[in-house]
Amino acid sequence: MARVRPVSTTQAGASYRVRGLVQGVGFRPAVWRLATSFGLRGEVLNDGEGVLIRAWGPPDALDGFSRSLRQDVPRLARIDDIVRQPLPGGPEGNDFRIVGSNTGQVRTGVVPDAATCPDCVAEVFDPAGRRYRYPFTNCTHCGPRLSIIRAIPYDRATTSMAAFAMCPACLAEYENPDDRRFHAQPNACPDCGPRVWLADAKGNELPSAGDAIRTTAAAIRDGRIVAVKGIGGFHLACDATNEDAVARLRARKRRHAKPFALMARDIDMVSQYVRIADHDRAALASASAPIVILNAHDGVGRLAPSIAPGQSSLGFMLAYTPLHHLLMSDLCAPIVLTSGNRSDEPQVIANDEAIASLAGIADLWLLNDRDIVSRLDDSVVRSMSSAPRLLRRARGYAPEPIQLGDGFADAPPVMAMGAELKSTICLVREGRAIVSQHIGDLEDAATHADYRRVLMHYRELHCILPALVAVDAHPDYLSTQWGEACARQDGNLLVRIPHHHAHVASCLAEHRVALNAPPVLAIVLDGLGLGEDGTLWGGEIMLADYVSARRLASFMPVPLLGGARATREPWRNAFAHLSQFIGWDVVCSRYPDLAISRQLSAKPVATLQAMMDSGLNAPPASSAGRLFDAVAAVLGIAPETCSYEGQAAIGLEALAATEEREPGDEYVGQIADGQIELISWTAMWRNLLADLARGVETPRIAARFHAGLALTLSSLAARLAGVRGIDTIVLGGGVFQNRLLLEAVTSNLEAGGLRVLSPRLLPANDGGISLGQGAIAAARALCR
Repeated sequence: MARVRPVSTTQAGASYRVRGLVQGVGFRPAVWRLATSFGLRGEVLNDGEGVLIRAWGPPDALDGFSRSLRQDVPRLARIDDIVRQPLPGGPEGNDFRIVGSNTGQVRTGVVPDAATCPDCVAEVFDPAGRRYRYPFTNCTHCGPRLSIIRAIPYDRATTSMAAFAMCPACLAEYENPDDRRFHAQPNACPDCGPRVWLADAKGNELPSAGDAIRTTAAAIRDGRIVAVKGIGGFHLACDATNEDAVARLRARKRRHAKPFALMARDIDMVSQYVRIADHDRAALASASAPIVILNAHDGVGRLAPSIAPGQSSLGFMLAYTPLHHLLMSDLCAPIVLTSGNRSDEPQVIANDEAIASLAGIADLWLLNDRDIVSRLDDSVVRSMSSAPRLLRRARGYAPEPIQLGDGFADAPPVMAMGAELKSTICLVREGRAIVSQHIGDLEDAATHADYRRVLMHYRELHCILPALVAVDAHPDYLSTQWGEACARQDGNLLVRIPHHHAHVASCLAEHRVALNAPPVLAIVLDGLGLGEDGTLWGGEIMLADYVSARRLASFMPVPLLGGARATREPWRNAFAHLSQFIGWDVVCSRYPDLAISRQLSAKPVATLQAMMDSGLNAPPASSAGRLFDAVAAVLGIAPETCSYEGQAAIGLEALAATEEREPGDEYVGQIADGQIELISWTAMWRNLLADLARGVETPRIAARFHAGLALTLSSLAARLAGVRGIDTIVLGGGVFQNRLLLEAVTSNLEAGGLRVLSPRLLPANDGGISLGQGAIAAARALCR
């Protein structure tokens, strides 16, 4: 960066308060190099608010430095705000210095863990380098952050790397502002840093000829299952082309149908099995390195069939740590790399825990001695409507702050507790929202314990004392109950947020919609959530802003036969829908030979009908998710039971994906006028059953269902928006993780001149609920 130093002899001083993601990313040495190039004197330091710069020099040099400060930022930095103020007096020395960190009120953000940068990868594979084949190589442009940090400011002493004293060579890099490892807190080498070793089921270290990773690769090639300690937790790895190994992993892990994630060495390896668009390629190769959901092509036949049964897509990620790069370099095919746990339990993170918990699943354990402070699942991305969208936000993305729209800066601090499933927590302060990594389903005791630990860690990490605690309106959610307990203990005001309003507000917040923006029309589709009238909602059209929401239209409620069992057994929803919209006697008389008719006839029909008539253990719900389950069951997709949430709907989408251009006119819902307009599916079911009886192929029927649902929703939303003079439509809820539905609804609405907002930075599912809760609680406090 060659610059001509100014010749002015007039001296001035300025301080720069820089906020954002500016610690642990090489920001101070970048400032040092920039200030030196402009001939400035002074200092730069980290503190609780971010980075503080004090600089003296000619006024034109300070102006040039100010302009360049936003432009010449390191790879992982994100500047949210720079405040420049005059600085009296003069510098203590004749140069520009990097000084030690100060403590104070914490306002800076924590940088997400980042995939290994190209320079570090090159070092790992350089036989002449001192980090040759070292699996913990990193610099300020890459490596662990959230997974190892205990407190802010981000210094080595506040991370799990404090246990490793740097050798003279590493310390020289760490102290040299011209080195890319200047103040890289996890900096290490084979002489002073963490080590890896291979262990058996009793935890005994196994001989590995000096290279545990090569021995691990050989074991995977031989069909073994290996537990691998990664950056945010353990994974289970096996050869993705070995059906016997994949089937054994499924059986041992008790994961019967849910797709496995895959890791590949590079883009070329990925392209052998799936189609990759440019935005998918960018996501795979980004510093976040998520799992990317991609459509399979003919090459998929070389992979084990049980990797993703019944699916037309695969989830691929690239090697994102030096250990993964080394492992994949010794393999010629992808590996399954799935979370190291038993189904429905959280990923294990400690060595002893992994040996105990994964006994009977793994054959070998690849361990290391760097502690994981925060559990981090792999993030999941899917491209829809030509944009990458997060389905699970964790490693590589969390806890990067989300800047809220205008008007939120003066809100009191909020702690939002999230939902019961796909839980996250959110902290709101000074116009920014910090959403945690994906935690999981709180019904599992170990996940609930992890949820409480994450909550305390985030509060301590960011030094936030909430004035408000926001919870879901459902009193039985464990997140709600824990929020109530926290509010009682700390004397906070408790704010109950309707579930579907939170879905809307989450989307508004991530798009930085201003606090005082006019209301939007929102289509919210999910499995279940408690509505404002005390009933179960899930297929709604609402008029909403940050402060309030009002339901304008809804799917006609259908009983959930057996209550919660209906969410796991699609046939129950099929019977309820057919009975309500067609009549069970009519189905039996007109379509006795359909597979679904024979299957349901074998069930206790009289009891089921009595439950519907009486409402006993059959609460009505306007659930879009259960509509998908019903259609899937009628078409023969997972009709009996689902082994994971959304399995039937995902299978239905995969079936429809081969016939996307089918018309949906005969599958639209009918609208019944009233205070709340109700969508009836009578005509859809009549035409679907008739198609099925005529022998229309099930992929065409599935595609017609998607098209008809999209047409129903977009037409009704456009009409309601037109009546109220609204030009913006928000889409939210987990059902909108269905690519076909999201793209069709978006296309229909945009063709009518409407602006469509849908989730990208946060999941459309309940993983985004905490952000919506936080935004609503903050808005209500400001608008009181």
